[in-house]
Amino acid sequence: MSDGTPADLFFDAAIGLLQRVRHEEAEAITAAGTLLADTVASGGRLFAFGAGHSSLAAQDVVYRAGGLALMNLLAVPGVVGVDVTPATLGSALERVDGLASAVLDTSPVRTGDALVVVSLSGRNALPVEMALGARARGLKVIGMTSVAYATETTSRHASGTFLKDHCDVVLDSKIAVGDAELTLDTIPAPFAPASTVVTTALMQAVMATTAAALADRGIEPPLLRSGNVDGGHEWNGRVMTEYGDRIFYRR
Repeated sequence: MSDGTPADLFFDAAIGLLQRVRHEEAEAITAAGTLLADTVASGGRLFAFGAGHSSLAAQDVVYRAGGLALMNLLAVPGVVGVDVTPATLGSALERVDGLASAVLDTSPVRTGDALVVVSLSGRNALPVEMALGARARGLKVIGMTSVAYATETTSRHASGTFLKDHCDVVLDSKIAVGDAELTLDTIPAPFAPASTVVTTALMQAVMATTAAALADRGIEPPLLRSGNVDGGHEWNGRVMTEYGDRIFYRR
């Protein structure tokens, strides 16, 4: 590790990755935002899914001040985060064949909707089947993943494919395999993951692009305001009433 404190080096690594995705994924960000705007304009609903720590980026855009009210979390019990015991259960469920189909069959998704699937590795059965199953049901799929895993690891899905192979738009987080940015002679393993920072930023960049794309078409973006600003609750009540048939986190 070069000069600088570990904190400095982590910030440098994270900033470098953010600069890369800002420039290298600009076209994909625009395409993803346009896809979601098209979905909203045509009456479709928006969903986001992620497993384990990849779920953090999906959760960050649901019921979010400054975010689109129409983003719904497509949750899979046991794989959303580390709130289950043992925490390793979530990792095991990601490799279960057929789980994604069961979730989709019992979810409100339908033809004309859009789903953002977040999976750093994109190699496990759950995200691959989620994308496959969603497209088979007539949804558009945006994948957020590290494309490097597809060349440096093997798929855990029976098809041998990765999440990136089943998406209408792919956003590459540029995260290196292993998701650890720093090394130190006194520490036996790489450390300091940056995937959450980068993927969450990518997700918010797509949301911003979606809102602007809707406004450019003369459609008021269905945005939520903070409940901690005066008038926020009243604003949100209006938006949720207007779009209540496309919001599922209140039910």
